[in-house]
Amino acid sequence: MRWLWTSRRADARFVRLALLPASGLWRVAMAARRGAYQRGWLTTVRLPLPTIGIGNLTVGGSGRAAVTAWAARHLATRGVRAGLLIHGGPALVDALAAALPDTVVLAGDDPAAAARRAAAAGATILLLDDAFRRPGVAFDAAIAVLSAETTRAVPWALPAGPWREGRTASLAVADAVVITRRRASAEAAESLAVELGGTVRGPVAVARLGLIQLRGLVSGAVQPASVLRGKRVVAATGLADPDAFVSHVKSAGGAVQVATWKDQAELRDEDVAWLAHAARRADHVVITERDAVRLRGRWAANVPEPLVAVLELTWEEGGSAITDALDRIVGRTQPEMS
Repeated sequence: MRWLWTSRRADARFVRLALLPASGLWRVAMAARRGAYQRGWLTTVRLPLPTIGIGNLTVGGSGRAAVTAWAARHLATRGVRAGLLIHGGPALVDALAAALPDTVVLAGDDPAAAARRAAAAGATILLLDDAFRRPGVAFDAAIAVLSAETTRAVPWALPAGPWREGRTASLAVADAVVITRRRASAEAAESLAVELGGTVRGPVAVARLGLIQLRGLVSGAVQPASVLRGKRVVAATGLADPDAFVSHVKSAGGAVQVATWKDQAELRDEDVAWLAHAARRADHVVITERDAVRLRGRWAANVPEPLVAVLELTWEEGGSAITDALDRIVGRTQPEMS
């Protein structure tokens, strides 16, 4: 996909042009679906608590999970107990619940039922993860997340480009936009922020998504990213686009060997065995939080544990505006909050 959407080679251009009719059909289908919900032809579910939707506008890693975690932690510092509704199984729920102890984390195919469980557990507001992929669920406000790396891709809808819908339609529902950057330069992110500033009704901010610390898969012990400096490190992942993760691990200063496998719901036994072999030979094996969910409970006690890369946001521009916008949203939906 990265080759298709970013390459300037003649073969990539040819394939993109061949896919443009399919992109046109995709945009028409998405617009028709959106219109059907707006006109009431399809049922929209209203959740029992005020809801903030957080979603990414393009496919691929945008840093949405990090923005969602930041929002949950920010609400906790304001004394607001949030319910986080996610896609995922019990292992992912447990991992997020451990990382966000002041947040009620729930998953399920029925968001209304999950929201009722969150309310029963004391939540007074909901964070709806991956909100733009749930057109049948209403939310009171929305934060859109966009990767600065998108500037290297063509501005077209799927499948010729990475956009889930056209940029205008996608941004129309956003009360605020967070632009994340991994490998993109600060200048590229700032340029995108300026470009979007006139099209969004709320603030546009830029945040660097970086490797802050590492957490033991089994022990949960936290270590700084500097522990990798000068060490032999295996960066292992089943992500569909591993480059951003690998670049984070390399930035810590180790000698990095890359190991990838097919993106899948579960790790195969042979993948787990390979990781165990790598952990015995290298100084450290580093994996993503997503892969940690798949691996948890399957690691042998006599093998050095992998380290889970913990990525966090560092606000570079407009962070206070996003904080203020989130506080205003909460204040609007929960007037009693002091």
